[in-house]
Amino acid sequence: MQPVWTPKNHVGPPTTGYTPRLFLLIRGPTLFKSIVLPVALLGVAANAVADEGQWQPHQLPQLKSELKRIGITMPAEKLADLSKHPMSAIVSLGGCSASFVSPDGLVVTNHHCAYGAIQRNSTAEKNYIVDGFLAKTRAEELPGGPNTLVYVTEKVENVTDRVLTGLGAGMSGRERSEAISARVKALIAECESDKAYRCSVPAFHRGLEYYRIKQLMIRDVRLVYAPADAVGNFGGDIDNYEWPRQTGDYSFLRAYVGPDGRPADPSPNNVPYKSKDFLVVSAEGLKNGDPILLAGYPGRTSRYKLPSEIRFARDVDYPAKVATITADLDVIAAATRGNATWDVRYASVAKSLNNVLKKTQGLLDGFARKDIAAIKDVQDAEFRAWYGKNGSAGKGNLLADLDAVIASDMALSREEAAYGEATHSDLLKSARTLYRLAQERRKSDAQRDAGYQERDLSFIKARLTRLEQSFVPAVDQARWAAALGRYAKLDAKLHPQGLDALVPNAAGLDAYYKGTELADTAKRLAWMNADVDAFRKSNDPFIALAVRLNDVADALESRRKDIDGNLDRTIPQYMSAVIAWKKSQGKPVYPDANSTLRVTYGTVSPYAPRDGLVKGPFTTVEGILEKETDKDPFLVPATLKKAVLEKRYGAFKDPVLGTVPVNFLSSADTTGGNSGSAVMNKRGELVGLNFDSTYESITKDWYFDTAITRAIHVDIRYMLWVMKEVDGADNLLKEMTIKYPKQ
Repeated sequence: MQPVWTPKNHVGPPTTGYTPRLFLLIRGPTLFKSIVLPVALLGVAANAVADEGQWQPHQLPQLKSELKRIGITMPAEKLADLSKHPMSAIVSLGGCSASFVSPDGLVVTNHHCAYGAIQRNSTAEKNYIVDGFLAKTRAEELPGGPNTLVYVTEKVENVTDRVLTGLGAGMSGRERSEAISARVKALIAECESDKAYRCSVPAFHRGLEYYRIKQLMIRDVRLVYAPADAVGNFGGDIDNYEWPRQTGDYSFLRAYVGPDGRPADPSPNNVPYKSKDFLVVSAEGLKNGDPILLAGYPGRTSRYKLPSEIRFARDVDYPAKVATITADLDVIAAATRGNATWDVRYASVAKSLNNVLKKTQGLLDGFARKDIAAIKDVQDAEFRAWYGKNGSAGKGNLLADLDAVIASDMALSREEAAYGEATHSDLLKSARTLYRLAQERRKSDAQRDAGYQERDLSFIKARLTRLEQSFVPAVDQARWAAALGRYAKLDAKLHPQGLDALVPNAAGLDAYYKGTELADTAKRLAWMNADVDAFRKSNDPFIALAVRLNDVADALESRRKDIDGNLDRTIPQYMSAVIAWKKSQGKPVYPDANSTLRVTYGTVSPYAPRDGLVKGPFTTVEGILEKETDKDPFLVPATLKKAVLEKRYGAFKDPVLGTVPVNFLSSADTTGGNSGSAVMNKRGELVGLNFDSTYESITKDWYFDTAITRAIHVDIRYMLWVMKEVDGADNLLKEMTIKYPKQ
């Protein structure tokens, strides 16, 4: 699955052996199973290439010819209009993507995107992670928790001039950073005069443009249906980023609002949100070569990074993250072993870490497989040559300034990572958040730093409350002790000035956990209302340490603001030149992903990850049984196995495959945050959910390799089949509008 936050991940080869099953489509409809054939024998399919671009909706009319080329029949103008179907049905979960599939606020997304809500409602005795959950009635739906939110994008407007106009050339980096921040906060405050909305002003093209995004924020979101982990997470971390896959990575939530139709805090009096639009579900299916549209909220890409930034990630940053996360996972596993309650508490934490770990390792493997830095060297040299002839006049030493500030950015990031190791405790992070909040509350709301304004208090409270779901003092202590050991082994030059004298050693941590009250949720939340003096007088060891760490943290933050301000000055000038260079070559330009609504497109496509090996675009339910073992994560529910053996395929049988498809590949351009994105056919009907990409595709965040980049999707027919034949979710099947194939 694609990660929804950033560190990263890797696991070794499967310990429960199986022979992967490949499904190859040869010249259209003929199906061959378990065969590896030369690319040349695949006919037209061999020429399939990925379709690069994570496009802002307003850009789509520029791509009419491309959409027509692959067979999309929906007008591009309609796709550009956020107020019209299907874009009005596409929503964000704040890290994942989703879509409405009924007029009563029913939302479909990935299983791993709903994992927090599933875990929150699970206990060792009633484990919905293992057993799954289905609400047969609205009354049986379970609270998703304070961090389970639905965001409906209603308006996007270009506010670049209001952010950047009049910024003085003589400003220091910090002054520029703070000026931009002040303008962004003012734009947000103006937009949020109606408290039903959450607004943001993200940067595009690395600070060249700014758009204000207005989203309806629905705060009462309930868990409706999640299949058992053996379906929703079949293959687990072993299959993560791999192909072939047979994972039913889907779940359903429902958005609720107050009786007046406006967002409201969770209440039994709330009613289902009447979604303006919803997606029609098509069980008619796809075949090799069919076009698809994909809409969602991709997180982060780095397509416009310089070669030096790539080498830093490849040689320094990513190897360090792999080592850190691997060690942290080992500590969690050892600390929770044999305790079912603790294991449930840390299930979501471990899942996220494993996901990120495998992606980071995949990036490193991709960098080793293809020298992306060298490719970027060539492109950078071409750009600099063009810039010297066409764009440099009156720009001073832009490129030299750019290289210098990027070097400063990379150096500071190493110190920030070291600080993160030294303070790697959830209780300490809570104490730091609380003390920072007390400091910021001494200022007017407009003067507070972003993240600590009145608009942020509910999120802070939710974060502090959520800790109880994924926290055990003994486990937190073990993780912090191990991190302090890793910090001590770092080059002393990377230690932030003054930090060594403040952090405890591992042997002294017992006193911290025995002497604190912050592990108690009610007492932790009470500190949200305390003033600075109360913090400075506190004898709580975590509070006291947070106070002592403040100067070091402030110094790091001050340096960060200065560097960010200098980046904000130089990189937009660089991006403006890059865009002009690409346009001179007739190449369209899209911004890097930044968690805002994007549309991408492609076709159902096989791919050749290496010489002599071609992997087909579909897997089937029979492949689930081929992978079955008696061990997690390749356990198969008895009801599912029985349905396959009895060939109860019903309306979900693919006429070419002769069985039910599970997952499929497409050439769409995706990344983390696209998890749960609606995969639509040429008419804008829901045919699947994005949930992952192939291992060979992971480096697409940095460089888009058209030959091998493939996204992995759950086929809607498998979802519907499990709902019908395995879980008996007939109530949801009736609620959705489903187009079945003609008999």
